[in-house]
Amino acid sequence: MKVLKLMLFLVLFPISVFSQATVTGSDTIRKDALNVYFPDADSYFKKEITFINYVRDIKEADVYLIVSDEETGSGGELYTVFMVGQNKYAGMNDTLKVSSSPDETEEVFRVKAVKILKMAFMRYMLKTPLAQFFDINFTQPVKETIETDKWKSWVYSLSTQAYSDGQKRYNETSMYASISANRITEKSKFQASIGSEFDSEKSRYIDLEDNIDTTYIKNTRDDYGYLSYVKSLNNHWSAGASFTYQTSIYNNYDYSIRVSPGIEYDIFPYSESTRRKLTFLYYVGVYINDYIEETTLFKSRQTLGFHSLTGSLSLIQKWGSVNSSLTWSNYFFNWSYNKLRLSTNANLRIFKGLSFNIFGSISLIHDQISLPRGGASLEDVLLNRKALETNYSYYTGIGFTYTFGSIYNNVVNPRFDD
Repeated sequence: MKVLKLMLFLVLFPISVFSQATVTGSDTIRKDALNVYFPDADSYFKKEITFINYVRDIKEADVYLIVSDEETGSGGELYTVFMVGQNKYAGMNDTLKVSSSPDETEEVFRVKAVKILKMAFMRYMLKTPLAQFFDINFTQPVKETIETDKWKSWVYSLSTQAYSDGQKRYNETSMYASISANRITEKSKFQASIGSEFDSEKSRYIDLEDNIDTTYIKNTRDDYGYLSYVKSLNNHWSAGASFTYQTSIYNNYDYSIRVSPGIEYDIFPYSESTRRKLTFLYYVGVYINDYIEETTLFKSRQTLGFHSLTGSLSLIQKWGSVNSSLTWSNYFFNWSYNKLRLSTNANLRIFKGLSFNIFGSISLIHDQISLPRGGASLEDVLLNRKALETNYSYYTGIGFTYTFGSIYNNVVNPRFDD
């Protein structure tokens, strides 16, 4: 028996020591890895970039990442990633830009984004013991020439949609089609689009007690057209003009035309727009309205001068992000016909693990010039076919998120995600 125990010890002891050494070695490598605060990282990023620690608290991070995105002139997205070092990496900051085209799949884009992020982390990894495990290769020959853009920055889009839903006493069918042409460069922005939307709704109401059987039918078609041009004057000022055309049964417009030149000033340079913006946009122009029904102002047609001023703030910082805008507008014929609208969304980090979210808007409405003098019937109200008189509108929401536990979050387990 003693001989058997001795043999088992001799066999198992090396395996145990080797296993412990392996685990200890792996854990040492993990402890030496770069701590990164990257709240936007999903499971794909964590699975592909395994040589960093994804920490949940920005105070525990050697490097934190802030991501913002803007729509590009081609209809894609331009993501800007701000990498900020702290503690022993203080002063090691970088800015990355990753763009996606509208014809790229999600897989193509995220493979590209991961590759860029891996390269960006190298300057930080050089200061860690993990640097010895990296090998960098360059696989693509450098082209000496760049192909010219045969479309000259023009982007065209065609869109059409249709859907239908219903049940025993209700059915609805909607169709939508649009076409657009855009040309966006650093110096100018041109956008044009036209579209049409048709909506058919049928609802049957039955009251057995009073023997009432009523069917409500709504058929609406709304058309629109939009044209705008903006010219960059310098790194703070821009000027432009827009033209809009719309028809709307809901708003009592046989047609409504708006022509409005405008000017915008950004307190910060436009080059910093992915991190912070504080803009003031002023429009002055004219509305030419032809109404379906005579309005409460006894007008069948009307030409109205107006102006509007919008202040917008956008901040993306390590403590969170804030986007807010405040717009005032009024008609010149009577300044009591005005509207004030405040909208905001914010995600604020209060302290470790706790963040506060708020979003919504509120409008003070005193400019409903197109309301029909005959009012709205019960059928119009039930089918939401006509706008109703109001002096305000709002929507809002708030929330808190609190996370606690291990500061490390490197493991990816996709099982039962559905």
